[in-house]
Parts: sequence; structure tokens; C-alpha cells
Amino acid sequence: MSKFGMGDILKQAQQMQEKMQKIQDELGDLQVEGSAGGGMVTVTANGRQEIIGIKIDQQVVDPDDVEMLEDLVVAAANQALEKAQEMANNEMGKAAGGMLGNLPPGFKIPGM
Repeated sequence: MSKFGMGDILKQAQQMQEKMQKIQDELGDLQVEGSAGGGMVTVTANGRQEIIGIKIDQQVVDPDDVEMLEDLVVAAANQALEKAQEMANNEMGKAAGGMLGNLPPGFKIPGM
């Protein structure tokens, strides 16, 4: 039976915090894309769930149907952000897994 002192717990918490910060920094370099309209609108997001680019094919730009373009941009952005969230959760989960053990399915750590 092993005993963990308060110092060990604090040290482990600090190591985990440093590891999570490193992953947050790395997530800024990772990119995912969401698209809509058969690829006519593409939105790129980074792992921090920030939109970093939008590409719109000129064929989908119709001044008489701005609503359709707006809908396509929203759909592509939502898809990109969903993928970015999933990627961030996976990366954070990998880092936390070794320190937190197996968490129940669906369990989310705040800030992740």
C-alpha cells in the first residue's frame, strides 16, 4: 500500500498543469476543416477552437441569395469547431489519462 503525501499530490497536480498548458500551446498549431455545400464553403479552425480561415467558392456567391451563403458558412464553421473540440478533448484526454486513470465515458474535465 503506497502513501501519497500532500507534497506528492501537489507535485503531481503541478506536473499535470504544465502538461495541459503544453498541449494547449500545441493545439494552436493543429488545424481541422469543416465544409458545406459540397466543399463550396470551407472553414478552418485550430485546436483552440478558433476560426483561422474561411474559403468561399465564387460559384456560391449569389447577391440575390445571401441567406444560402450565410447558412453554408454557419454549417461549415460549426463542423470545424466540432472537429476542433473533439481533437482537443482527445489530446487532453491522452495527457490526463495517465495521471487521472480511466474516467467514465462522457466525463468532462472543466476547461477541456
